[in-house]
Amino acid sequence: MSAEHTAVEPASAGPARPERADPPRLGRDRTRLAAARTLLFVPGHRPDRFEKAAAAGADAVIIDLEDAVAPDGKDAARRHAADWLARGKDAVVRINAPGTPWWDADLDLVTAFGCPVMLPKAEDPDVIARIAEVCAVIPLVETAAGIERALDVCCAPGVVRAAFGSVDLATELGVRHDDTLALAYARSRLVVAGAAAGVAPPLDGVTTALDDAEALAQDIRHARRLGFGGKLCIHPRQLPAVAEGFAPSDEELAWARKVLAAGDAVSAVDGVMVDKPVQERARRLLGVELTTGPAGERA
Repeated sequence: MSAEHTAVEPASAGPARPERADPPRLGRDRTRLAAARTLLFVPGHRPDRFEKAAAAGADAVIIDLEDAVAPDGKDAARRHAADWLARGKDAVVRINAPGTPWWDADLDLVTAFGCPVMLPKAEDPDVIARIAEVCAVIPLVETAAGIERALDVCCAPGVVRAAFGSVDLATELGVRHDDTLALAYARSRLVVAGAAAGVAPPLDGVTTALDDAEALAQDIRHARRLGFGGKLCIHPRQLPAVAEGFAPSDEELAWARKVLAAGDAVSAVDGVMVDKPVQERARRLLGVELTTGPAGERA
């Protein structure tokens, strides 16, 4: 490996690579990310934006070492991420994909700090399992092969939940990334895979139309209807709409309380049959409220 692609140590004396996972941290990261509705990208080569992103109110910030950073800026971006993490700051790090020249150095970075990882081009459960020995993992499923292996990806040890890479997948398929019909199968397959694996509902991909509030609202409604639990964001102004859009509504919470208050013996609420699956949905809605707060507020 050439010197330009060796691991980069933080400017301050950062921790050495751990020999094993830190179970308390892994548990905290997994719990936090499983409940997250809003995850905000910040370019790794713009450390001047890290503080602003952290203060924007997202449930998690993703320092992006991949798509947002040009090849000649990768090493500097990795150093900036290391400096941020060495200061005890929280972040998910989107590393570069396996097989790229930056993979080994990126892997050294995230395993040194044990921070949560977003793995792009996620297709191989063995790669995920390697990272998950130390880090909580969000596999970004954004290739045709990844969609076809969605269940294997979501069942890999250490996966918190999947995320959908709509833009890259659309490019591979030769369709528009904002064509919800063209990507409906892929989105639904990812939702079903996550449910079958027993992990948190997946995160929808980004809405690139920054100045189109209605486009964002439509994307949120569509994703939530399909079963997604949150969304990747590329600008702080997208956060309030996403947080509110994926939160249980007041009407849903009132219905859930009524269902659970009625008890197991009641067979109908408001003229609608209530059975075990309906009761489970009510419990999940109230569980989301307890974890993240109602109507877009964070608990």
